[in-house]
Amino acid sequence: MSLISVQNVQPHGVALFTAKQVQELDRLANKQCDNDGYELMEQAGEAAFMAILSQWPSVRQLLVLCGKGNNGGDGFVVARLAKQHEIDVQLVLICDESELCGYAKLAAIDTFKQGVTSIPLSKVNWPGVMDGCVVVDALLGTGLNSDVSGSMAQLIEMVNTSALPVLAIDVPSGINATTGALQGAAIKARTTISMIAFKQGLFTGAGPAYAGQVRLAPLTVDKKLIQGQPPSSRLVNWQHLQESPFFAKRALDSHKGHFGHVMIVGGDLGCGGAVSLAAGAALKSGAGLVSVATRHEHVNAILARHPEAMVHGVSSGQDLQPLLERADVIVIGPGLGQSYWGEQLLQQVMALTTPVVLDADALNILAKGRIAHNLSQRVSVMTPHPGEAARLLYKKEEALESVAVQADRFASAALLSETFASSVVLKGLGSLVCSGTQLSICSDGNPGMASAGSGDVLSGVMASLLAQHAAVLNESLHDLVSSAVCLHSAAADEAAQAGQAGMVASDIVDQLRGLLK
Repeated sequence: MSLISVQNVQPHGVALFTAKQVQELDRLANKQCDNDGYELMEQAGEAAFMAILSQWPSVRQLLVLCGKGNNGGDGFVVARLAKQHEIDVQLVLICDESELCGYAKLAAIDTFKQGVTSIPLSKVNWPGVMDGCVVVDALLGTGLNSDVSGSMAQLIEMVNTSALPVLAIDVPSGINATTGALQGAAIKARTTISMIAFKQGLFTGAGPAYAGQVRLAPLTVDKKLIQGQPPSSRLVNWQHLQESPFFAKRALDSHKGHFGHVMIVGGDLGCGGAVSLAAGAALKSGAGLVSVATRHEHVNAILARHPEAMVHGVSSGQDLQPLLERADVIVIGPGLGQSYWGEQLLQQVMALTTPVVLDADALNILAKGRIAHNLSQRVSVMTPHPGEAARLLYKKEEALESVAVQADRFASAALLSETFASSVVLKGLGSLVCSGTQLSICSDGNPGMASAGSGDVLSGVMASLLAQHAAVLNESLHDLVSSAVCLHSAAADEAAQAGQAGMVASDIVDQLRGLLK
């Protein structure tokens, strides 16, 4: 049975689904098979077993962990197939056999007939990492509906401590298949086999850190069933977005006016580097003209680094006003600060209807509620990290509110987009792009981006693409924003080839031009 990698994405992205949607697809598929769901369970177990043989061809033993639901039934099938292939099996059932029901019970009966017996956790002989053992996580799957605790959490900790490679069936136990949130404790898998369709929680939040390599086993489910279910979100990456018309070869008679004028506003005292990074990113990602409005003290330093930029010192909102009228897109926030100076500048930006990218302290000032915004009357993109998103949504700075954002990144991004009538980029592992009802997840990026200034680079790239394609903003905003996020993250991946530790934001800027060639 063939498996599909998430790298094989189409230009419009990979369709992703919630746990509820996949459960409905499973129900429809069972109905299609004359309600013989056991046939699909056997297919799922076979797909998981073949994935083990493919990834670990020298496997000599399996430790199969089964829950009482259908996910556990898939695990029973894996254990039976391993026995038939003369691979040693230790099967741990985390419930009494009497609690098994439905197809999982049938799978258990067929497995026990093959001579496989379940053992209590206390009897497990934990192999060493060199003993050719693979752990199969068939504990919870998409059925997780509460935080993992007690003996289940202890088992998960034992698996993670063992350092043995893990294949998770459907979803690593402890990860919410819909939100990607970590619910108490979760198994850290080397590979996850997603059955029927990709679950969106595998690609954002804690999902990617625990799922490892994600592959799809579509089983024999009719493709029309999948196509008839509108995806809840899509997975996108630079590899395919770079082929979009946004990055087409330039016409021979092009001039700078064809590629837009970006105005970057920010850089309070001591924070001039932020607007400098944004300016460099806008220039290197193709903007025709880039202007910077910042404190007078930063003008010379920014000009020395970016002589191509037009850099203006502004002391007040009144100084800024005439500069804004020349811009096709405005970025405000990098290094802006939250002093009276920053508030004045934001007030001037909010007096216009020019497309705007809001980042960093522009978001924090808005969260305080002292400045009215007109975002429903203009094209706007907000790029918060979870802390900034929490302040915008909850008007608080407590860490608890950031946890609430991370608990359901999809709902948080959608609420921000609705509340502020903006396209929203919720940054983090598996950055989310939400524009009204459209949701995308960027699969590019790496931990080297976790350093000061990376977000400033993103705001510059974002404004550059918006300015270059100002004529199609209304109909193509979501795709443009997604493309900017993936370009930024792909540049970071290029920079990370020299090492993630010590990677700085300017390293990302340096990679942009090479990707666009």
